[in-house]
Amino acid sequence: MSKTWKTRETAVARFFGAKGRTPLSGGNSGHTRSDTLHDELFIEHKHRVKHAVINLWDRIKPLARKEGKLPVVTLSVKGRPGFWLLCHSSDLTAIADQCEQARR
Repeated sequence: MSKTWKTRETAVARFFGAKGRTPLSGGNSGHTRSDTLHDELFIEHKHRVKHAVINLWDRIKPLARKEGKLPVVTLSVKGRPGFWLLCHSSDLTAIADQCEQARR
């Protein structure tokens, strides 16, 4: 059985500066139910062959790049405040910079 998901969880943990991925699964570790050992972030990582929302991101990426922009997918739910963001990890810093500039 492939352990690619463990490798991906480890990469996610490193990206966010976590101490590592949570040993064992779910709450069996006794540490946290999060997939990483981070003091401030609760990270749930899903490794799949496909994700519908990533298929959407894949469709908008060439459109965004053609205009020299960063692709971002936002999701909202009727009756719930706020929204969710999907971006590629390599774009996160640049997107965060844009958010910071917008708030000045």
